[in-house]
Amino acid sequence: MKKIITVQSNNGFSETGLRRMRDVLARHVESGKIPGLVALVSRYGETHVEAIGTMRHDGGAPMCRDTIFRMASTSKPVTIAAAMVLLDECRLRLDDLVEQWLPELANRRVLKRIDGPLDDTVPARRPITVRDLLTSTFGLGMDMTSLGTPIMSAIFEQGLTPNLPELVPEPDEWMRRLGALPLMHHPGERWQYHISNDLLGVLVARVTGQSFERFMRERIFDPLGMKDTSFHVPADKIDRLPTLYAPDPQTGEFIVWDEAKGGRHSQPPAFQGGGGGLVSTVDDYHAYFRMLLNHGMHGTERILSRPAVQLMTTNRLTPEQQAARNAMANNNVHVSFGQGQHGGWGFGMAVRTYRGDYASIGQFGWDGGSGTATYADPDKQLTGILLTQVGASTPDSTRLIHDFWTMVYQAIED
Repeated sequence: MKKIITVQSNNGFSETGLRRMRDVLARHVESGKIPGLVALVSRYGETHVEAIGTMRHDGGAPMCRDTIFRMASTSKPVTIAAAMVLLDECRLRLDDLVEQWLPELANRRVLKRIDGPLDDTVPARRPITVRDLLTSTFGLGMDMTSLGTPIMSAIFEQGLTPNLPELVPEPDEWMRRLGALPLMHHPGERWQYHISNDLLGVLVARVTGQSFERFMRERIFDPLGMKDTSFHVPADKIDRLPTLYAPDPQTGEFIVWDEAKGGRHSQPPAFQGGGGGLVSTVDDYHAYFRMLLNHGMHGTERILSRPAVQLMTTNRLTPEQQAARNAMANNNVHVSFGQGQHGGWGFGMAVRTYRGDYASIGQFGWDGGSGTATYADPDKQLTGILLTQVGASTPDSTRLIHDFWTMVYQAIED
């Protein structure tokens, strides 16, 4: 009688499931729409990495485990940790008024209508607090449902968001321009995307008297061994940074959005953007998300307190705020290609509050417009990271990310 042997890995992934995952990732690269990718999945101390494809769409060097990627909005879940360190040390409090460090945001006025003229305003009902910045509810942000309104046009025209080739100005000038605009909503009223995360970087720098990057390096990057995480790529590492593409939405043609040498990440930026400025690798990000899964511990060293991690990684939005966020995700799926349908938001990251796909409730992390995704799942003790060099101007990188998560979860074997 023939003996049947079942192959079972010891890390909670099946060998068959991991092979299927590689096949699906390779299929995206072979389609010609994704030049290359690096993927990492980790569970119970075992880590599996795939590096597939090349650094450029026309060939070139192969993708490697230590390839450095522009993290874009996947910077948010990492840079938020700087503010949490300050909360842990009582150098900030959740309901402190931010105007003592950011006087440009004192005496705010709020638009009467979101699409109204910039001078048609009322006084804000209350000042902006640290909590408002941490939850992305301070009253101003990227709202793709309001494109073309005077306030959104002003945000773009003033260079308040990373919009190549226009670079974001240095922090004091950025604050001056931000302070000249009215708010879109009253503080604490509505969840809005992105600008609050850049604002937190300025707040951290002013509270600490250090640059945002220096504080991040001393308190987060160095203790975690994140040696390749920074706001720019030094010359001796620039060959590890792939070209970033933003394919033409109509034709799919590869358009260079940012070259490595001479590009926007080849020099230290004037503005160290907490909302989207980091470059990093799968192993650096794995160290960070593993620390969050370990309730703030890295080995025997505590990076963040357990309550700080709990605040970051559980939903902080009220039902009213949640409704606005859900509407933005669900009703604009043609713009977001299905990203953002997670339900909740903690500090600097999405938190799943309902079972909408293969992922568990409680999974936390975020995606980046440069084709990046980083999440951890406390229920499954799982970390997954997928990094590409294809921006979300077409659905291709987003579909790859969706497929990656489907394959990660189908590979779990308990």
